[in-house]
Amino acid sequence: MTHADLPPASPSRTPLEAVVFDVGGVLLDWNPRYLYRSLLADEAEVDRFLAQVCTPEWNAAQDAGRTWAEGVAELTARFPEHRDLIRAYDERWAEMVAGTLEETVAVLDTLRAAGVPTYALTNFSAEKWTIACEKWPFLADLDGAVVSGVERVSKPDPAIYRLLLDRHDLTADTTFYTDDVPVNVHAARSVGLRAEVFVDGSTLRGQLKAAGLPV
Repeated sequence: MTHADLPPASPSRTPLEAVVFDVGGVLLDWNPRYLYRSLLADEAEVDRFLAQVCTPEWNAAQDAGRTWAEGVAELTARFPEHRDLIRAYDERWAEMVAGTLEETVAVLDTLRAAGVPTYALTNFSAEKWTIACEKWPFLADLDGAVVSGVERVSKPDPAIYRLLLDRHDLTADTTFYTDDVPVNVHAARSVGLRAEVFVDGSTLRGQLKAAGLPV
């Protein structure tokens, strides 16, 4: 499912009461290429390594609760020739984050200043979430966060969206969610959240303003 396949959510007259953010690709500019471009000779090698060795599926297992020690051990057993590169994914994880996406963080700051409750719902390893909250304290200052690696359930499983709503006593129809992955937005809508695909901070601000929030 691509962004083009997913139409905008149907408008609702119910006022929004909370906003939920995905993190990677929405609040943080995360991409493993940022690290591996400094470790491999060219873009073709980066493409090959991330498609064949440290794959998205392998990383997703850490996001689902597997420890990094387990993940690295499993992969180095399969690809011993790439041991150092595999360990770098864990040990130099912070170098995969180019920084914050400032336009989105500015929207978050505006919402918080206006007293709008803000939350995170993210596919993130438990270990790296601790690091991220230390490095970018605004993540720890959110009203709450549901992290896949902690809960051992990942988007787009509807269970993680229901967990968000139940744990923080949120009503789906009054809660806005933004995520850069269309299938995650589709899943959020399936449980009643007012969800939109994240494009950029400016677009997000416009979506929230159209929904009546003071941004």
